[in-house]
Amino acid sequence: MATALYKLGRTAFRRRKAVLAVWLLVLVGAFVAAATLSGTTTDSATLPGTESQRAADLLEKRLPEANGASGRIVFAAPEGERLTGERRAAVADAVAAAAKAPGVLEVSEPQTSADGRVALAQVSWAEPADAHPEGSVAAVQAAATSARDAGLQVELGGDAVDSDPSVGGLGELIGLAVAGLVLLITFGTLGAAGMPLLTAVIGVVIGLMGITALTGVVDMDSSVPTVALMLGLAVGIDYALFIISRHRSQLLQGVEPEESAARAIGTAGSAVVFAGATVVIALASLAVVGIPFMTAMGLAAAGTVAVAVAVSLTLVPALLGFAGARLAKGKNFETGPRAARPTLGARWVARVTRSRVGAVVFSVLALGALAAPVLDMRLGQPDDSTAPPHETNRKAYDLLVDGFGPGFNGPLTIVVDRRDAKDAAEAVVDELGRLDGVADVGTPVLNAAGDTAIVSLTPRSGPSTETTKDLVKEIRERRDPLARELGATILVTGQTAANIDFADRLSDALIPYLALIVGLAFLLLLVAFRSILVPLTAVGGFLLTIGAAFGTLVAVFQQGAFAGVLGIEQTAPIVSVLPIFIVGILFGLAMDYQVFLVSRMREEHVHGAPPTRAVTEGFRHGARVVTGAALIMIGVFAGFVAEDTVLIKSIGFTLACGILIDAFVVRMTLIPALMAMLGERAWWLPGWLDRALPRVDIEGEQLARRLERVA
Repeated sequence: MATALYKLGRTAFRRRKAVLAVWLLVLVGAFVAAATLSGTTTDSATLPGTESQRAADLLEKRLPEANGASGRIVFAAPEGERLTGERRAAVADAVAAAAKAPGVLEVSEPQTSADGRVALAQVSWAEPADAHPEGSVAAVQAAATSARDAGLQVELGGDAVDSDPSVGGLGELIGLAVAGLVLLITFGTLGAAGMPLLTAVIGVVIGLMGITALTGVVDMDSSVPTVALMLGLAVGIDYALFIISRHRSQLLQGVEPEESAARAIGTAGSAVVFAGATVVIALASLAVVGIPFMTAMGLAAAGTVAVAVAVSLTLVPALLGFAGARLAKGKNFETGPRAARPTLGARWVARVTRSRVGAVVFSVLALGALAAPVLDMRLGQPDDSTAPPHETNRKAYDLLVDGFGPGFNGPLTIVVDRRDAKDAAEAVVDELGRLDGVADVGTPVLNAAGDTAIVSLTPRSGPSTETTKDLVKEIRERRDPLARELGATILVTGQTAANIDFADRLSDALIPYLALIVGLAFLLLLVAFRSILVPLTAVGGFLLTIGAAFGTLVAVFQQGAFAGVLGIEQTAPIVSVLPIFIVGILFGLAMDYQVFLVSRMREEHVHGAPPTRAVTEGFRHGARVVTGAALIMIGVFAGFVAEDTVLIKSIGFTLACGILIDAFVVRMTLIPALMAMLGERAWWLPGWLDRALPRVDIEGEQLARRLERVA
């Protein structure tokens, strides 16, 4: 591989104008495709194979109006007063005006709380939220808020609230600013610092335009572009940084620019290929979860990473050709006065390898302590109860809790399927109404054919509580014998039940998914490093990283530690999709640092260095650039904590913490200590396996021999 990439780097350097022209054409083509093929994103996730989705599919055929979007308009009189006289008339006028909004199927008659202060009107649309006619939600909002003129508090919930996340904002600007500062400190010149930013932005834009074009043919969640942007920006900068850093190091040692660029692609480029491959494998493997929107998210992010790798291997050496020897300016850690002084990285690794046992024990205990809160992790989906207190949907939620009880915000829908569904539905109402956790069971609503009925059931507890989850489980246990007795199919659905099914599906998939990506990455690292123990230490370190990262996530977002400092206004269960998605991303990024650091250690070992010296020399060469890369990723991800969307905010926070932990505790402390403890055994590989594995030459041994023969 190193030899093939060496030739690729030399060709890109020599034909830099043609390579640049090709990438510019790709960029223009991506914009054209996005402009002509794009569709709309969606927030309506389907969950194939779950009971709630089977019920939704049945209603789509038999009672399609029940599957449209729904929202809530909540009216409230001042504290201690009632909705009477002019206030009640204002509510009626607002409801009548909302019913005339485009796309609205109906607005229910207002239901008033027992104390007469709060009224609720349910808005039903004919289509799902992503198919609303233009201006529909705005028209409903305008009609509802007209009641404020009568001195009423008016709040909105559900699909009556706009919540479309935008791509591009404060998070990206913060990330780019941090990346630019780190690169400037690392290289000391604007030219060298700007090149990774330029190539990363080009790769990300191409990836995002491709995703935008695909929305015309594939249903994609609205958060997919933001996740792809976040990840593509981070890896794009890092991969270019590794290659440019290697190139500058060789230039400062007197290597000619063309030869240096070719060698940088052959050596650092090999590490980029393997690091990128682990990220792509981890993201693409999200398809095994069986949830369409997660498959789309994983494949979109994996495609963006693949583009970043391609840009790094071709456009970066082309730009190195345009820069020539000018990149040798700036900080000189190779041949200048700084080279004679031990670097911080050299001093650190010397201390770690000298006190290897203590370093291992400290790292494991510290990461174990950080992971402790994960034992309290609860999974759920964002709803109106988890919104910040100042948001209208949260205010609507609180008013409904005060007026009607917490379960009113998350009713369950019971679907009864039988040739004559009326009698069966009434029997279901009678049976389920006796359960302790049920506050109310509504009157059955039948479709025109009479073969399908829906029953609305209101729990006593809120939609995101463990009590409601237990109630759903109890209902499903009770309905099975009842369904057999009635000769009917009885299904539980609704947003609350769908959220519970979603969390259960993801919880069940987490361990198999983790086993899959760890197994595939182990094989990849086995081929790369030709060792049994090095891949084992890599994946073992990752398990410690993921435990500590999840522990900090639970401590902040669920338990509220430092929540005020980070702008988190409301604690809540962890978003269900987050753990499995974080595992995929963080695993790939953690393997980046493993590959870049340990490949330099193996390179020193292959070239004859004793085991401990190979560790210290490899670490000395790689630590500075890996530190810069980690700080860039931390900055990029931490910038997204400023976003409003809970999912994006928590992803950014967890990835920033995970990279901090993995780079500085696991890869720069635990792994060097373990490698020093293992000594020569770290590179042990059975002879039969050595002969069976393909030789990819990630450390450039065969390339070095070839260059020596040529010289």
